[in-house]
Amino acid sequence: MKIATFNINGIKARAAALGDWLDEAKPDVAVLQEIKSVDDAFPREIVEDRGYNLETHGQKGFNGVAILSRYPLEDVARGLPGDESDEQARWIEATVTGETAAVRVCGLYLPNGNPAPGPKYDYKLAWMARLEARARALLAEEVPAVMAGDYNVIPQDEDAARPEAWRDDALARPETRAAFRRILNLGFTEAFRARNPAPGQYSFWDYQANAWDRNDGIRIDHLLMTPQAADLLTDARIERDVRGREKPSDHVPVWVELDA
Repeated sequence: MKIATFNINGIKARAAALGDWLDEAKPDVAVLQEIKSVDDAFPREIVEDRGYNLETHGQKGFNGVAILSRYPLEDVARGLPGDESDEQARWIEATVTGETAAVRVCGLYLPNGNPAPGPKYDYKLAWMARLEARARALLAEEVPAVMAGDYNVIPQDEDAARPEAWRDDALARPETRAAFRRILNLGFTEAFRARNPAPGQYSFWDYQANAWDRNDGIRIDHLLMTPQAADLLTDARIERDVRGREKPSDHVPVWVELDA
């Protein structure tokens, strides 16, 4: 089962690019972030005409997540538990049953948090605390589960071309990295690093300052797996070349292959 995460940065602006990527990469499951669309306005035909089932958790102009799958999507849930007043569309999850195993797939768009310190950073850290609670609950279920998405977290200095430029940024502040490590240390495996330990591998390049041409990137799109999912891992990759195509997102897809 090939499971991908892709911050599409506006589904309407990049519908054609999404279709081309689906045709080429053929993921079994994909979670999208920053669809920037309400549910009814999502161009469903891009996905459904290619044989995918689709569930969305949209928001007008901002945020928004979606999950699509060649297999049926069961037990769909929207919104990260822990704060009923949170109206931002940043979390969706569903169970996908493949050829040999059922996998709980969670798609997330973690808050950016800038400027930091400040209210937006407080929201980011509170959201990460809620994510940790959901992660604990997933572990307790003892099933294959993957939390995939744009984490807006640079885990370590080797995940940035210029780590010094991010020292005070919400994506790399010590509190951010500590919150991310707390989740990993519960017993999760960070899929890409488990298969690709070398530095200099990125999933995001800003549109400004020729970041792509200079390879001035950061790695902020991650897939975290429960032990039961990690046991099924056969591969993990970043599709770097997607960033160089016409009208690209500033993120590229990251995917894992599970024996499921």
